[in-house]
Amino acid sequence: MARRAETIELAVLGLLHEGPMHGYELRKRLNLMLGWGRVLSYGSLYPTLKKMLRAHLIEEETASVTPVTRRPRIVYRVTEAGHREFERLMSEVGPTAWEDDNFDIRFAFFGRTDMEIRLRVLEGRRTRLQERLDRVQRELAMTQAEVDRYAGELQRHGVEQVEREVRWLSDLINAERNPATSPEVSTSQRSSTEGEPHASQH
Repeated sequence: MARRAETIELAVLGLLHEGPMHGYELRKRLNLMLGWGRVLSYGSLYPTLKKMLRAHLIEEETASVTPVTRRPRIVYRVTEAGHREFERLMSEVGPTAWEDDNFDIRFAFFGRTDMEIRLRVLEGRRTRLQERLDRVQRELAMTQAEVDRYAGELQRHGVEQVEREVRWLSDLINAERNPATSPEVSTSQRSSTEGEPHASQH
């Protein structure tokens, strides 16, 4: 749970770099970033916002009263301390940087990181997925005769998803190392996985 809260914190700081937002807009943007299978509730968002307020990473201000609610709306903005914390989190390179949820958030803000950091995170993510792929393929080979048709199809579907993401990561890594290479093919490969369960679910 603590790791998920840290991921939400990173995402909030990144989004507030674009400009002040109220809680509803933050939740909407975060849900778009997290994907259809990981909907973020207000019960998860607001405790994180309160923690960030106490740490002076963000601050709140009262916006004008809305005609619908007749109550003032709270708008959040990032502080100087929040800017520094965001830069620190984005510069960290290690196993947590390529975990499933954390990697997705990190990738969304890659435009604000150095190429060397991007490469290390991408390569770490690819290594992690390749290890996962090798393990799942071994398990699939051992259990293929023991499962029915549908269970086998689900396993193969999971393998294909991870294989696609490994290819996508390899294309991104090549594009980082060779800037003249067009990233459009990589983007289209990534988009082909949208609407499907995350690779970690298999």
